[in-house]
Amino acid sequence: MSEEIFDVVNERDQVIDRRSRREVHRLGLLHRAIHVLVFNSRGEIFLQKRSMTKDREPGKWDSSSSGHVDSGENYDVCAMRELREELGLIVSKTPERLFKLDACAETDQEFVRVYRCQAEGPFQLHPDEIECGEWFAPEAVTRWMTEKPEDFASAFRLIWKKCSVMDGK
Repeated sequence: MSEEIFDVVNERDQVIDRRSRREVHRLGLLHRAIHVLVFNSRGEIFLQKRSMTKDREPGKWDSSSSGHVDSGENYDVCAMRELREELGLIVSKTPERLFKLDACAETDQEFVRVYRCQAEGPFQLHPDEIECGEWFAPEAVTRWMTEKPEDFASAFRLIWKKCSVMDGK
């Protein structure tokens, strides 16, 4: 498989170049990613535990689905693609857009568009990407994150904090 190519963006999230994944990460260039939060009808969130083979934050708990936006791809298309690739979840429309995070150290220099959708599972987890996944009550995630923040990917910690603020918690 050929190496992924990402759009390199400026501080306004405007495309200025294209580079390989390896170069983008090695040089700390600004680029794009998505995170999708999948909730079930009981209000629980599905979290994935990142595979130990991942080059970034292996073994950490993370959003339901996440991934880099490929060169020439937009955030919405990427969100639908990542749900399909990582969870085997095919959605007929773009998930609900929640907010966007600016690129920073915690996001690994990624501008991150965050989405939400509802699904019940079960999911077909991509073994190269995900070690396992589980449903959690949001309050349990908040409590766990307060007690052991190191268990979670840094971008997800930012996302969850912003979600909690939006929910008034």
